[in-house]
Amino acid sequence: MAYRYAIYLVPPAEHPLWHAGTHWLGSDPATAAALRPPQLPGLDAASQHAITSEPRRYGLHATLKAPFRLRDDCNAADLIAALQAFTRALQPFTLPALQVTELDGFLCLRPAAESQALQALADACVVELDAFRAPLSDTELARRKPDLLDARGKALLARWAYPHVFERFRCHITLSGRLPPSARNDLLPALVALFAPALAEPLPAQLALFAEDHAGAAFRLVQRFSLGGNA
Repeated sequence: MAYRYAIYLVPPAEHPLWHAGTHWLGSDPATAAALRPPQLPGLDAASQHAITSEPRRYGLHATLKAPFRLRDDCNAADLIAALQAFTRALQPFTLPALQVTELDGFLCLRPAAESQALQALADACVVELDAFRAPLSDTELARRKPDLLDARGKALLARWAYPHVFERFRCHITLSGRLPPSARNDLLPALVALFAPALAEPLPAQLALFAEDHAGAAFRLVQRFSLGGNA
C-alpha cells in the first residue's frame, strides 16, 4: 500500500493537453518516464527544470481530494472499487475552456468560466470519498499552515483535512512553482502560446487515482476513471 493517495482531475491520456502538460513538466506520471520539455525562447533547460520541480512531483492534475493516508481498515482495492462506483454514477461533462494564468504567485491552467458540474464533482469527491481518509497527524496538520488560515479555512481543514474545498475550491492545473513577478510576466506569454493548440480541444472531465509510494516520492497515476464508466 502506498504512503498517500490523491484524487485528481486529469486530461484523458489521448487528449493533446495531457501530451503538452506532461512534456512541459518533464515527466509522465502514468509511466514514470522522463520526458524532454519543449524549448521556450529565453528559458534554458536548467531554469525550466527548476521552475517545474514542484508540480512535476505531483504530476499533471487539478486537485479534487488532496493527498491523504488511507485508514488502517481500508486498502487500495477498496478505494479503487469506490471510485469505480462513484464515477459510474456521474454524468459525463466537458470542462469550461482553460486558460494560462497566475494564481498565488505561480502559473497554472484555470477554467475561464464557472461550472456547476465541476463544482458539484469537486464537492462530491470531498464528501463521498472521505470515509477512506485517515485523520491528519500533527505533522501533516502543521504542514497545512493552519495559523495562516482564517476561521472558515481552519474549520474546513479540521473537518476535511484541506482548506481549499467547497466555496473555496479553485480548480487549477499547476505549471510552475512560485515565481517573482518579473519571471511570471516573462514566462506567461510563452506558456500561452505553448498550450494554445491543446486548449482549443474540448476537454472531457476525467478522474484519476494517484499514489505517493513513500514520503517525498513522485506521485504516480494508478488508474483513470471516466464519468459514466471506467477508462
